[in-house]
Amino acid sequence: MKTRKLNVLIGWGAAVLMMGSVAVEASPERDLKAFQTYFVEKFPLTKYSDFNNGVYSIDESFRQQWESIEEFPPYESFMEMGEEEWNKAFANGAGYASCFGEDVSAIRGFYPHWDSKREQVVTLEGEINRCRKDNGEKPLKWKVGTLAYLSAYIAYEGRGQKVDVVIPDDPKAVAAYEEGKRFYYAKRGQLNLACADCHVYQAGQHIRADLLSPSLGHTTGFPVFRAKWSGKSKSGDGMGTLHRRLGGCNKQVRAKPFKPQSEEYRNLEYFLSYMGNGMEWNGPSYRK
Repeated sequence: MKTRKLNVLIGWGAAVLMMGSVAVEASPERDLKAFQTYFVEKFPLTKYSDFNNGVYSIDESFRQQWESIEEFPPYESFMEMGEEEWNKAFANGAGYASCFGEDVSAIRGFYPHWDSKREQVVTLEGEINRCRKDNGEKPLKWKVGTLAYLSAYIAYEGRGQKVDVVIPDDPKAVAAYEEGKRFYYAKRGQLNLACADCHVYQAGQHIRADLLSPSLGHTTGFPVFRAKWSGKSKSGDGMGTLHRRLGGCNKQVRAKPFKPQSEEYRNLEYFLSYMGNGMEWNGPSYRK
């Protein structure tokens, strides 16, 4: 059976994958191999390591525009604001380093991961606000502003690390992964579309002027500066977290979005990040 058909079966959350006439139990490892092979075969001219650049990895004209923008990246000033925030002390004298450690470059690659004590997926942005709460500070807004700036700074310091998300041999961790996978392939909204409809099956196709990006490497570049976001939020700066983007995708298919850092979005981040294993974290980044 062709890899593309294998991936379709994965998308429907099948309990087994049929490879020839042999039934093979589904597993995160087999999902990962099928998922990555699918995109390598679908876009044979794109280097595997380049998929973390989204649409710019599959379209030369878009790539040239992007490379020009990256000479003076619009996210740079916000990243610097994130560094300033990182270095600020809390009212109790502690700081973010008291939660994450002094080596900022080691942080990005640690998230998302399964926390066996809390029995849930934990994310970078979620832990930033947890750190603040534990130190008596008010939590930051989840989608924009200071949280996005902090995340951008941490992401920049961690550039070049390989994505290495682990699904431990824990039924609850595997269930969280499966819930994220199910979310990605489930139809929703008035348009009855799944995330995979755009970013797996129709990746590389146009919707009006928009080119649909491949799923492979989707989470590596966040947080992102989007030209479409600039001026559209109270912060008005175009920076946003991954969960802001997930909510926006739900709105685009006319489905009610979940709250940022909801269990649904954390599990989805877990699944998508795992699908990018072996690629490099390269945030923050620019997207149209």
